[in-house]
Amino acid sequence: MARNELRPVIKLRSTAGTGYTYVTRKNRRTTPDRLTLNKYDPIIRKHVEFREDR
Repeated sequence: MARNELRPVIKLRSTAGTGYTYVTRKNRRTTPDRLTLNKYDPIIRKHVEFREDR
């Protein structure tokens, strides 16, 4: 079960405050810090920054 430890499932939460989330996986070895991605938030209909939520 090394796969679950190395590539955990994470939630990306919108910084716009809408509460919208994306679910994805990340590699802990290559990105040990919290992940931030620009993605589409359908509630406000704009691209905003999504940060990793633990």
